[in-house]
Amino acid sequence: MPVSRFLSSDDIRERFAQAMSAMYQAEVPQYGTLLELVERVNRETLEADPALAERLAAHGELERLDAERHGAIRVGTAEELAMLRRLFAVMGMVPVGYYDLSAAGVPVHATAFRPIDETALARNPFRVFTSLLRLELIESQALRERATAILARRDIFTEGCRESIALHEAQGGLDEEQSERFIAEALETFRWHREATVDLETYEALNAEHRLIADVVCFRGPHINHLTPRTLNIDEAQRRMPDAGMNPKAVIEGPPRRACPILLRQTSFKALEEGIRFAGERQGTHTARFGEIEQRGMALTARGRELYDRLLGDARRRTAGLDNEAHQRVLGETFADFPNDEKTLRREGLAFFNYRLSEAGGTGGCVESASLEELLERGLVSARPLTYEDFLPVSAAGIFQSNLGGENGGNYTGSANREAFEQALGAPVADELALYAERERVSRERVLKALSAE
Repeated sequence: MPVSRFLSSDDIRERFAQAMSAMYQAEVPQYGTLLELVERVNRETLEADPALAERLAAHGELERLDAERHGAIRVGTAEELAMLRRLFAVMGMVPVGYYDLSAAGVPVHATAFRPIDETALARNPFRVFTSLLRLELIESQALRERATAILARRDIFTEGCRESIALHEAQGGLDEEQSERFIAEALETFRWHREATVDLETYEALNAEHRLIADVVCFRGPHINHLTPRTLNIDEAQRRMPDAGMNPKAVIEGPPRRACPILLRQTSFKALEEGIRFAGERQGTHTARFGEIEQRGMALTARGRELYDRLLGDARRRTAGLDNEAHQRVLGETFADFPNDEKTLRREGLAFFNYRLSEAGGTGGCVESASLEELLERGLVSARPLTYEDFLPVSAAGIFQSNLGGENGGNYTGSANREAFEQALGAPVADELALYAERERVSRERVLKALSAE
């Protein structure tokens, strides 16, 4: 089959993300309300800040903003995780980063499947935060064996999905018709089912160990448990959620509000209680699915992350039990030591930047002896922060706990195991810091080469 007949992975990813959003909106109507709220807040933010709107438009960020989503799923076995890696590869998404959530009392470790190419990210930066249940952390041997047996009996992929993945791998792509079949079949893995695969007693036993364990083990598949639009003003979105009929989590996770946003801020409306039919026709309820909002800032270097982690640790010791406003105030005070202007962040090597020729620099002329800093000062080159494309373990755990009914389960501190996760995945996870560093290096060398040409 000629390669030209294949749809690009970007096309398939964009269509899948749109189909996933439509499915989740039908399953959780409040998610549609959330999308409307975020769209309204974004529109008003842009109207109030024309300079921001102009900057986003100039860099193609407005189109990305409207399309951007991330989702989250949880799987139970190495086989499920490895097949998901192959599924996401069809859409140009690779595993990036290792996240140990066990230190926060959540018995999983995770990665994020996402595109990594700059062009692909600009087209559609769809991500899926994917967690693997750590059965070895269940203290009760009997319960651990029961969970293992339950998971061994299920197949979360349709036969059509497996066939589509194999076809993509064999021929190097999928045409229009094959892509549409893949999307339809793959969606079934993420669909919600109100019928549990276990009886109520088994569910309650697993739920008592940890609510997330019950969520992973007791259903036919890893139903998408949230989808997340991106906002330009998460504080305003959080403030308006109750008026829109949503019950927001107590505090916004991540760094404080800043003139120069960094990393990732997240909040959500609390998970909904949904009716479940258990084996034996007994009725019950389950709480797992919710709606989340995110506000993304710039990616930090290793040095920047070290400073962020230290300040966040200081703040967390002072914010326990505070409401959101007090929480944000303490965060802001603590993060006063973190530079809050792009020039300082760049010069001190705290954040990653993308370098491009300015309009003046694009007119030509050889400036071979000039340093990058001199080119920036002369206005021949511009520096734009790289958007943070990944996640924060502490924030992810905070979202998980808030939507699982608070703290429950054991203490899993100190059990990170990246090697075991990558063995289950069947591949290494990419280092997110290395990806940002490479994008910055390529952009820097590109502008220096262009301006040093005869």
